[in-house]
Amino acid sequence: MTFHIVTLFPSVFRSYLGESILKRAIEDKKIAVKFYNPRDFADNKYKRIDRAPYGGGPGMVIQALPVIKAIESALNSTRKTKRPKLIWLTPNGKQFTNLTALKLVDEKRDLIIICGRYEGIDERVKKVFKVEEISVGPFVLTGGELPAMIMIDAIARQIPGVLGNNNSLEENRIASPDVYTRPEVFKYKGKNYRVPKVLLSGHHKKIENWKLKR
Repeated sequence: MTFHIVTLFPSVFRSYLGESILKRAIEDKKIAVKFYNPRDFADNKYKRIDRAPYGGGPGMVIQALPVIKAIESALNSTRKTKRPKLIWLTPNGKQFTNLTALKLVDEKRDLIIICGRYEGIDERVKKVFKVEEISVGPFVLTGGELPAMIMIDAIARQIPGVLGNNNSLEENRIASPDVYTRPEVFKYKGKNYRVPKVLLSGHHKKIENWKLKR
């Protein structure tokens, strides 16, 4: 799957995509991430793409045409027969979940994820393209870049081979939010902290029941 990210700040993705599982997924060509900066499609000398909102109010609004051209560039760059799905990140959108991530993987389509900033993007972009509005939670962030990274992470995990072992998908097995590792006992400020005895028992049924209760 290729993630096409429309953003004014592509550099903020570098550190997260350059580490750990997502880095390996990119190196192994399980996923690809491409960026399209609306500033590159501005028609003015200073590459300015934000203007004051009609009707008044604080802040600035991202102009429609540079975003439209960035989306067009993303659409033209894909070679798949299926048209990419356009995701518009907004606090007012449908709640993103693991089931959403799995569904998007099953569709076998590239994703174009549109990241807003400032007061948002001119609504007329949504009259040009059919988009699906998605929210990662009931809160407002500075921009869509963090939600985009959350989506990339959650979706990539569902792609076969990204995690190496399918049992690593916590949602597909009995998993407790409480986990322990060696040593079996450690002391801190005079108090001993122990691993629950059931996890040391080797009794798989009892361990599964303990995890279910947690």
